[in-house]
Amino acid sequence: MSAAHIEVRGVSKVFGTSVVALQDINLEIPRGQFVCLLGPSGCGKSTLLNAIAGFSPPTGGSIVADGKPVTAPGPERGMVFQEYALFPWMTVADNVAFGLEIKGLPKEQIAATVDQLLKTLSLQDFRQRFPKDLSGGMRQRVAIARVLALDSPIMLMDEPFGALDALTRRDLQDELLRIWDEQKKTIIFVTHSIEEAIYLADRIVVMTYRPGTVKRDILVDLPRLRDPSSPEFNALKRELGQLVMEEQQRHHHDELRAAAVD
Repeated sequence: MSAAHIEVRGVSKVFGTSVVALQDINLEIPRGQFVCLLGPSGCGKSTLLNAIAGFSPPTGGSIVADGKPVTAPGPERGMVFQEYALFPWMTVADNVAFGLEIKGLPKEQIAATVDQLLKTLSLQDFRQRFPKDLSGGMRQRVAIARVLALDSPIMLMDEPFGALDALTRRDLQDELLRIWDEQKKTIIFVTHSIEEAIYLADRIVVMTYRPGTVKRDILVDLPRLRDPSSPEFNALKRELGQLVMEEQQRHHHDELRAAAVD
């Protein structure tokens, strides 16, 4: 019996007849680990995350989450998207409560859970607002609260802070780290930001440009909260920058070759 919370075994993903997005991905993620998937655009980070979520099954290989084969989306895997994915006709409180109502929980339990999460994410003063009346950072707080309401042991996050300004982004990064530390969730977080990956992760999986494979799997041995100005932080930033740049250059060379053929 594996101790891994998530197992990705020999996973490949082919779109159409010829686009190989993922090739022979193998990962074992222990319970409670914070993992960032890092790499240039087109390396398959989101494709892999969607496969783990059960939205887009792999062409080959298998994925096991919480001891069960992944064949479809499931309540043990909560997903947070970059686009917030909120219901615009619902208030903040109703958005957070939605999944609990679908589960058929008692109204008193739903109300208590919603109140607690709004407090945890500093949303209590916005409970009757609609998404259109919120900033991007507040909308993302609501999206995170909605996933936390389901109490999924695994959180999958697809560049959730990518559209936010730097100050809001850091604020939500710290909020996420606090929640992760308190609730011991297993988190897989997609980002193209090297600094964000180092700031957040226990472990950074660097992916190659298409076909996406694991180029490097790096444990981040830096104490939290991490100081982006420290020599150790910047040494790792340089190392990761070189790895990502190699893949970007390979992508650029492939494009030039394709243009020459045309």
